[in-house]
Amino acid sequence: MTTTEPRPAPTPRRSWLREHSELGVCVLLLALGVLVLTDALTMDVDLTQRGPVGPRTVPVVVGIGLLVVAVLLAVDVLRGGRGEAEGGEDIDLSEPADWRTVLLLAGVFLATAVLIEPLGFPLAGALLFWGAAYALGSRHLPRDPLIAAGLSLLTYAVFDHLLGVPLPGGPLMGAL
Repeated sequence: MTTTEPRPAPTPRRSWLREHSELGVCVLLLALGVLVLTDALTMDVDLTQRGPVGPRTVPVVVGIGLLVVAVLLAVDVLRGGRGEAEGGEDIDLSEPADWRTVLLLAGVFLATAVLIEPLGFPLAGALLFWGAAYALGSRHLPRDPLIAAGLSLLTYAVFDHLLGVPLPGGPLMGAL
């Protein structure tokens, strides 16, 4: 008498590309490195520049760094290296994404980009800071706009007056 035991189901074989999905990051880093190097080396630079460090230096170093990292990561992946899952993340992947917050933040950023020229940075920045706080859950209506206005004015003063980065002042230009 022979007994027929159920055969275990065959384990699905994963494709080679799925096993080496980190190579996609390598391709992205490689493309970004080539783009940065191409842009840096074709940059129009004044011939009267003196010294070894010019406007091309940092982009060339960053581009070479991207290429080196892409190659080293590809070698590691092809030798069997695998990325480890985050151990300390507090994210519950079974929960759906909070699209309301994402869309509110995107709307706030878009509104700031549209309003910064006609309103100036102090007003558009205050709307940005207050809108971001609201989108992320803060509901302290008397306090949040005041903090947003203070942060916006402080940011404007630091960039425009201390760092020399001109920001549009808008209607408040004469008052600031």
